[in-house]
Amino acid sequence: MTDRVRVRYAPSPTGATHVGNVRTAIFTWLFARRNGGDFVVRVEDTDQSRNVEGSIEMLLEALAWLGLDWDEGPDVGGPYGPYYQSQRLHLYSETADALVAGGHAYRCYCSAHRLAELRRSRKQQDGSSGYDGRCRDLDTAERAAFERGGAPAVVRFRMPQQGTTTLEDMIHGEVTFENRLIDDFVMVRSNGFPTYHLANVVDDHHMRISHVLRGDDWLSSSPRHIRLYEALGWATPRFAHLPMILAPDRSKLGKRHGAASVLEYREMGYLPQTMVNFLSLLGWSLDDRTDIISGSDLVGNFSIERISKAGAVFNVEKLNWMNGAYIRMLSVEELADVLLDYWRRFPPAEIPEMPDRGLVLAMAPLVQERLKELSEAAPRLSFFFRDAPSYDSGDLVQKGMDEARTRRALEAALDALEPLGAFDAATLEPPLRALAKELGVKVGQLFGSLRIATTGLRVAPPLFETMEVLGRERALRDIRAAVNRLPEREAATAPTD
Repeated sequence: MTDRVRVRYAPSPTGATHVGNVRTAIFTWLFARRNGGDFVVRVEDTDQSRNVEGSIEMLLEALAWLGLDWDEGPDVGGPYGPYYQSQRLHLYSETADALVAGGHAYRCYCSAHRLAELRRSRKQQDGSSGYDGRCRDLDTAERAAFERGGAPAVVRFRMPQQGTTTLEDMIHGEVTFENRLIDDFVMVRSNGFPTYHLANVVDDHHMRISHVLRGDDWLSSSPRHIRLYEALGWATPRFAHLPMILAPDRSKLGKRHGAASVLEYREMGYLPQTMVNFLSLLGWSLDDRTDIISGSDLVGNFSIERISKAGAVFNVEKLNWMNGAYIRMLSVEELADVLLDYWRRFPPAEIPEMPDRGLVLAMAPLVQERLKELSEAAPRLSFFFRDAPSYDSGDLVQKGMDEARTRRALEAALDALEPLGAFDAATLEPPLRALAKELGVKVGQLFGSLRIATTGLRVAPPLFETMEVLGRERALRDIRAAVNRLPEREAATAPTD
């Protein structure tokens, strides 16, 4: 142990990096940065059967995207490596042997079939499923017989059968467990690989971890780890078991409730600063009113004492609101660069060729106020990347208008626009508002027809700013094309008898 704060994020490479794991990483990183300590990334890859190829790269990519830099770990190194558990097997083997030699652990030769039958019968009897200790007190001859027979063995820790084990948790306070309810757990599998219980204790000790922040689903395992530390004569780090993230129906958050991976949120168009802010507020708060908190303020104000014991609800509506707020906080230059990076990473169907930065700078203000996700930008700006807007001619006719009247209004708009010296929003708006009054049509009717004519969209960015970016030639060409799609006069009405 050390007086310096040293914390670790220790994910398993078993698939996508879920928001629950990432929230743990964020809290752990914030705690390290707030206390001037070290944030260590350690990959717990000893369960070889569950490891998924590419998971390590994805989890490191997720941390990097969120700005959670690590002081030690994969790709960085450090004085306590290696930082992959699969490369530290000798430490676990040596520790297990020492525990067996000291009488704190023993080798168990029970077959998989016997253990399955034991679980089945105990579940029927009292609902428990723990090991019954059959190999706990084998004599020398019995052990030798098993060894001669080549029976595969696991190593189990010898839990005390009486008394209690107490944890002083930084969030839950004092939590006491009855030892008799905790079975002799497996520390080393028959293939020689350690379980989480042994590996994390050994690594946290050798990596000088001072505090362990992890999900409260690990709270029930704490007495096993405390007893391991005691048997080894090692100092126990301080524990903080974090509240679970819940779905809106207060069930455990799962894939059915939305995106499974934090990198899916990136693809959907969420900003990294949004995700850090939002996930930080799932179980922690600055006060009862502040939602938007900068990264520096999160670091400056984070404390474990403000973490709630209760589960926190993942509210997608709040996430969308927050992402929109962060998008609006960007400068136009920042938003343009963010959009370009997003479109390069996830090319949208609406943009056949990547636009130059100048065009994106001009387009960004048109959508900034209404965006909640970056993925919404390309569909709203799609008309910029077509030779002509796509729409049905009937879309030009607004409520309360007919085709002939719409045509006359668009012709009049052309007459008003063509002589203008400048073609910017401030110049375009006054004559068109005056024209609507002159024609006796509502402003919304005239502007609606012009919006369809120039963008093909009923809901589009602000009309005059859009026309300015489109430019005089393109805007007037599109309005002329719209005029030509409408009949010159109302169709004659057939006489009725």
